This record gives sequence, structure tokens and C-alpha cells, in this order.
Amino acid sequence: MDELSSAPDTKHLALARAGVDRAAHRRLDEPWLAAAWSHPTTKVLPIAGGEAFVVDTGGGTELVLLPSFEAPESGSRYFLGTDDDGVHYFALDCESLPGRLDGDARPAGLREVGGSLSDRDAGLLVHAVALEHWHRLHTFCSRCGHRTEKAGAGHLRRCTSCAAEHYPRTDPAVIMLITDTEDRCLLGRQALWPEGRWSTLAGFVEPGESIEQAVGREVLEEAGVRVAEVEYVASQPWPFPSSLMLGFLGRAHPDGTGITVDGEELSEARWFTREELRAGMEAGEILPPSGISIARHLVELWYGEPLPAAARW
Repeated sequence: MDELSSAPDTKHLALARAGVDRAAHRRLDEPWLAAAWSHPTTKVLPIAGGEAFVVDTGGGTELVLLPSFEAPESGSRYFLGTDDDGVHYFALDCESLPGRLDGDARPAGLREVGGSLSDRDAGLLVHAVALEHWHRLHTFCSRCGHRTEKAGAGHLRRCTSCAAEHYPRTDPAVIMLITDTEDRCLLGRQALWPEGRWSTLAGFVEPGESIEQAVGREVLEEAGVRVAEVEYVASQPWPFPSSLMLGFLGRAHPDGTGITVDGEELSEARWFTREELRAGMEAGEILPPSGISIARHLVELWYGEPLPAAARW
């Protein structure tokens, strides 16, 4: 796939950025965590329902971070890490966001602002959103059914009965741009998507399956296309709610490019040339993948240049 070597860089995917050391070795050190929370430079990110307060700036968007002494007293604390200047960061999982801090602050989620946040803020919000969702869904032990309680600075739940320990889960999912011998790319549509939205194919890795096998199986199941070659590109967390998206480029088998959609995951699928994709976008008939998705970067690798701005999912 040498022709893709000069395409846009994928090392800085919107949700794969970070500016804070997670300092995992501190998560069980309760005296240290208490001191870190009380430090005057510590910053707290209140979060509720996957949203946090942000403010828009001339160059992007920033999270509203509170000193710990101004943070709400209720809610669960999750330690997010420490930056190079020694500033500690916590998320505070609230039932609802506190009252507006000023006229410029507004609630927002990752889908809306993930691409406009700084590396530090993007990493903090991704981390916080993933932890918040996991805690809300794992209040009971999967072994004995009793209640669990938060531990490990938010990175562990422990059963109050059998003492089983449960850790945040991450579900691996493959997402792939497949091309054929004519260098057309395969894109699909789901029935529930906005009119004109086309994107790459994707699916979850099954138990006992390699990620390369998952690519071939998902493409065959969803579109009836057989995959001959697979090349890993990059990964990005996708906390909607708990996935890690593993991005691939692939080649279809020359004798297996006929499309037969499954009618469940996809309602449509087709091969696009660059000219067809460009004409469709210019006419407003084709909406490319969202800017924060790895799908967009895979399409841009093949397309050879950044795609026009697209509405968020």
C-alpha cells in the first residue's frame, strides 16, 4: 500500500491525545490521594451524563476545571493523573452538573467538542467519560450479585460480599477502509444515520478471534466482500460507551468484490472512486464521517487530503 504513504498523518487522532501522566501507581495510595485532592493547585472536572462544562475561546474549546476547594461536595472522585508541572487532576462524577459558573460556560460532550479541545483536555474528558459510564453500569458484582463499591481512585470496583475485584472494561472493535483492485473504497450506510452519511465498516472483535480475522469476518458479514490483505493503521479510544477502535486499511480479494449487504448492520454499501466521493460531497449528497472518528482519518488516508468539514454524529 505504498501509494498511501504520503497521505495525512494519523498520529494525532482527536480522542487519542493526552497531556497528563495517569500515575496508576498512586491509585491505591489513599493518604497520597487525599493530599493530592487538598493541594491548592489541584484541578477538578465535574462530569454528568458524559458532559462537562466548557468555554469557547478564539482558538478552540477549553474544559472548565475547578480548584478542589470549589468543587461540589457530593459525587465520586476519580483520579485522572498528574501533569509535568505537578498539577493533579480529578474527575467528579455528579448526578448533574453544578450551576453555571459564568455566562460563557456551557455543557458539552466529546462528540461535539472532542476535536477542538487541547491534548490535555481531550485526554482528561475521554478518561472521565469512560470511567463515569463504567461505574454507573457496574454497581453489582457479576460473580455473586451483591453491591460493589468504588476503589482504586475510580479504576476498580470491589464486591462488598465476596471481595471480587472488577476493573473497567474496554471492548476492542475493528474499523476498516477496504479498497479494490481499481483503488475504489468501500463505504456503507446504516438506516438510522442522517441522510447522505457514509462511513467505513466496523464491528466488535469476538472471543477467540484475532483483530485481523475480525476485519475479514465483519466485512464479509456486512457487505459480502472478501478481504485479502489487512494493514493496521492506528487506534483511538471511543468511550461510547467503552470501545477501543482499531483502524485498518485492507484490500478486497480480486474475485470477491461483489456487494451483498446484510440488511441489519448496513442498509447500503457501495464502492466509491475519489471523483465520485468528491462530487457527492461538493453536491451535499454525501456526508463524510465525523471529524473525531478514526473512520474519517482512514478515508483521508485513501483520499489523499483532508475531507471538508462534516456535521458531528
